[in-house]
Amino acid sequence: MSAPAAAAGLLPILLAGPTGPAPVGAVELHLVDRSRTESASGTSRPRELMVTVHYPAADVRGHALLPWLPPGAERALKARFQGAVDAYAMPWTHSAQGAPARPGRRPVLLYSPGYTSDRTFNSLVVEDLVSWGYVVVTVDHPYDSGEVEFPDGRVVTRPDPDPVDRPAAVAVRAADLRFVLDQLAVLHRGDNPDAGRRPLPRGLRGTLDLGRTGAFGHSRGGAATAAVMDLDERVRAGIDLDGALYGPVVERGLDRPFLLMDTAVHDGLGQDTTWPPFWDNLRGWRRCLRLADADHNAYTDIVAIAPQVPEPVRQGLQAGTIPADRAVAAVRATVRAFFDLQLRGRPDTGGLLWGASPRHPEIGYIAG
Repeated sequence: MSAPAAAAGLLPILLAGPTGPAPVGAVELHLVDRSRTESASGTSRPRELMVTVHYPAADVRGHALLPWLPPGAERALKARFQGAVDAYAMPWTHSAQGAPARPGRRPVLLYSPGYTSDRTFNSLVVEDLVSWGYVVVTVDHPYDSGEVEFPDGRVVTRPDPDPVDRPAAVAVRAADLRFVLDQLAVLHRGDNPDAGRRPLPRGLRGTLDLGRTGAFGHSRGGAATAAVMDLDERVRAGIDLDGALYGPVVERGLDRPFLLMDTAVHDGLGQDTTWPPFWDNLRGWRRCLRLADADHNAYTDIVAIAPQVPEPVRQGLQAGTIPADRAVAAVRATVRAFFDLQLRGRPDTGGLLWGASPRHPEIGYIAG
């Protein structure tokens, strides 16, 4: 299934498809947590989230692909760049909307994006994981993510500059992830947690193995991953992709497997001063790896988008000098190797988690 052609006069931005054998299906859910109010909105509305459940599909024929961003969110993103990317069509994903799910129970992963980023900004890694047999649930955090579009057309953007106390923001994200886990249990048993009761894909019931749940995130989403693991033992393993850490988990540590991934712009252990104490308090399997020639956004779709946009925009995207295809392949392989080991019991035969993979020499070992 190919992505729709770009609108007339617009230059297309392309993202590589997943490498695994399964096609990818997806359904968007509007979730409402009535136990919390949305203080950032200045109203008494309950906390609302947008999530996308990506799953191995049985058949994608006749199902449209999800856009990387819905129309309102895309307009808001382009407004951020003040016209510099107006001539470009944002990518399409390789996820077929509402396609029927493949039979079988799958490990479940939560993904939390960075501050000012959206849940689709790591489609390259997310879709690849799904193609190899995972269910991956990507979560937007309104007023902290970049552009969150709801089914009624509302678009919530993030404040700029960031006015929020970062430990408090991470605590909100952790509460979001716990709520999403609760709603996934509802979904697994065949009920519909979507606020608008929009149709669910055929066959999705019973496919989520919530006993094998992991989480990963980029930047602030990595901090949210550690924070939710501190609060909720349902999350059995986690990855922080180049994110500073906040909250009690820094001093308390974790007793379950955790992977830290750093970039080449840092020396020693850690993205900043929060990593060494966290590392010292990790009591389970642990590893710290580094992506060579990379900057902060090399762990996301931005590394593939940067070479396709004008030079002035590219310079501000913090992707580093690593070739995009090398970064994408290395990050995809490392994230999958970690979750295969921790949630499926599959050994890391390629040496990725020791920074010793001849196929991916960009991944370096820092500590373990």
